[in-house]
Order: sequence, then C-alpha cells, then structure tokens
Amino acid sequence: MNRSVQRLGILLLAVALTAASLPSDKPEALGLSSERLKRINQMMAGYIDRGEITGGITMVSRRGKVAHFEAQGQMDLEAKTPMRKDAIFRIASMSKPITGVAILMLMEEGALRLTDPVSRFIAEFKHAKVALVKTPGAPATPTTPAREAEIYTIPAERDITIRDLMTHTSGLESGGPGTRPGARIAPRSTSSNLAKYIPTLGQVPLDFQPGTQWRYSALAGIETLGRIVEVASGLTFDRFLEERIFNPLGMTDTAFFPTDDRLPRVVTLYGGRDGKLVRIDTPAWLATRTLFSGGGGLWSTAEDYMRFGQMLANGGILDGKRLLSPRTVDLMATNHVGDLFGGTSGTAKGMGFGLTVDVVLDHATAGRRASNGTFSWGGAFGTYFWVDRTEQLVGVLMVQEPVNSLRTDFQNAVMQAIID
Repeated sequence: MNRSVQRLGILLLAVALTAASLPSDKPEALGLSSERLKRINQMMAGYIDRGEITGGITMVSRRGKVAHFEAQGQMDLEAKTPMRKDAIFRIASMSKPITGVAILMLMEEGALRLTDPVSRFIAEFKHAKVALVKTPGAPATPTTPAREAEIYTIPAERDITIRDLMTHTSGLESGGPGTRPGARIAPRSTSSNLAKYIPTLGQVPLDFQPGTQWRYSALAGIETLGRIVEVASGLTFDRFLEERIFNPLGMTDTAFFPTDDRLPRVVTLYGGRDGKLVRIDTPAWLATRTLFSGGGGLWSTAEDYMRFGQMLANGGILDGKRLLSPRTVDLMATNHVGDLFGGTSGTAKGMGFGLTVDVVLDHATAGRRASNGTFSWGGAFGTYFWVDRTEQLVGVLMVQEPVNSLRTDFQNAVMQAIID
C-alpha cells in the first residue's frame, strides 16, 4: 500500500477516535477536588478486594468535560486480564433510556404521540384484556405439587398507550397474574425478531388496568416500543439506533451484539455463589442477533454511554448534533406517574418515574446525594448512570456484577468531590 494512503488512513482513524472522546480537564477547573475524587478509586478497590466485583470502570463529567475516567481490577479473573477503558459491557436495562430517546425523537418529528394507543402501530393490541385471580396459586409442599393461580379476564378500561409503556404502567408482562399465561401465549424466542414477536404480545392479558399501577416490565413493554420505532420510522430498530443515535453521538462500540473483532474487549460475567464470584454464561434471553431488545439487549462501553448521558445533560445536543430539544429532555425527566412509583415495591419515597428513567423529586427523602430533578437508570448486571443537570454532572458506572450498594457508594463518592 502507498505510504501516503497509509498515513491518510491512520490520520482518519485518529480523527474518528478523537471525535468519539469527550474533552477532559483538571478537576479543579470543573469545580471538583482531585484529592476527593480519589475516593472513587478507594471505594472501587474495596469492592474488588472483598470479592464483590472483579473490576469496573468509573467515569464522571462536569460542565461538559471529563474529570475522572478510571479502569480498575480485572475483566477476567481466570485469565487475569486487566480491566481496560474500552472494555465492552452488557448494559441490560440501561438500554431502556436509549429506547426512550428513540421514541421521543419520533414524537418530536410528529410520527407519534405519547398518548397514542399502541394499537395505532400494532393492531393486535386493540381491545386488551386484564387478568384477575380466581384461585390463588400455592407453592409445592412435600405432599402436594405447586399450583398455578387460576385467572379470568375482563376488558381493559382503555388501550395501553406509548406513555404507559415508557412509564411501566401498562401491566404488560410485569410479574402479575397475566405474566405466566403470557409466557405461553407469546413465547419469547431469541431466534425471532420484533416484527414477528411483538404482535403476539397483544393477546397477553395485562396484569392490571392501564395507568393504575407502576410495575416493572423488564423486557416486553420496552421491546414493544422498539417495534413501534420500526413501524413509525420504516427502519429496523437496530438500524434506527445506529443511524439516528449511535453514529451522530460517536457511540462506536454500542450495538445489540459484539462483533467478532470486539469480543476480546467483552468483560466476563460473574455471579455470586457461596461468597465467591463464579463465572457464568451470557443469559439465554440476551444471546440473540435478531431479537433487538430495547429493554435489555445493548452492549456498550463507559465512554460511549457517557456520550449518551452528556447529550442529555446538554439538553439534547452533543458536538453540534441535536437529537432532542431541551424541553423534550425536561419532559423525559419529569415525574409522569404521580405517587405510583416512590415508596412502592422497595422504591424510596421521594422518587418519581419519567419516560424510561427514574427521577429524584426530594433528594433528602429519597436518600440520594444527587440534586432534585436528577434522572438515572441501571442494568441487571450492575451498570448505572445518572444525569444531574443542576450540577451539570454525569456519572457512569460499568461493572458486570449486580451489587446495588455500589451504585449508592459511587454516587456519594462523586458528589462529595464537588467543591464549587
């Protein structure tokens, strides 16, 4: 190959890599203490030394610039592979806010309304039914087998809406009386795709009347939003995210599965067993290259997700690429569910729920260090992010072990470092 062509290729690669990196600055220039930020590393080291996590990445930006970006511990215990800053993680439910942004982009374009019934885009969701318990179930005993609850159905008082799906108030496969029969009515096959699978969910009885409860729909609800994106945009969900979100934001390593060349950067998954971390396989529900799950299917890096979070912190824009208007980000970060979320199902009082994110309404009551109005979400394998627009701060935590206390401790270590 001609040397000038080689140099050009290297230059273009360098430019691409630079474009995908947020600017950084000394913590003090951003109102943070360098000395106090070291407590993040100390906190992470404690979790690693106690064997609760193998390693992880912590990243903090303030006022649009990165003040802290550290990789600690190991990606793989058996191979003793050091954690690298470009490591790829299964972000699970941190996929949901990305799906939420996709819906909001289409809302801004007039392709849909949050109040639209899902049946406008997927006809099978019209005339939904709600499951009620006729005979309660019972666990197995030494003398009797387990008994599944017997249900009957009644008509839903209204069709579920896009807002219901975004706020987990739809009752679609959210762990109530309709969920178990739903698994038989609409089995989720990882060899399928959204176009085939999602319409079958329209026949699943809801767990409650739409809009009357907050119950987490781990996969089905947000996956249905992914299909709505497809119908409204004319693109498959993976293509929409790539073309409309990932490429504009420079999220070069975020996708529904890691390509072969990225596999060496994938962090090994571990689970706790008898006080030790044991290597586990990627769960079957995630092992797919066709069923693009907006509820939990994305893989990403700390730097990629920081770019997504920074876009939201900036009011919908990053590096001159606007995805949302500031008012739409405000809408995303507004409590849409009244008092259905805070203080229920183990959730702290003082919390509300926006459009695919939780929202701090009263930080003192909620026991959160972040400002009122902060919004956040995490993933089943331990990942977490939050956007505090009052402090112009974004925090990203990437690990592959679900340790809930780590999220609280990370946020505390970040917020105590603010000195201006």
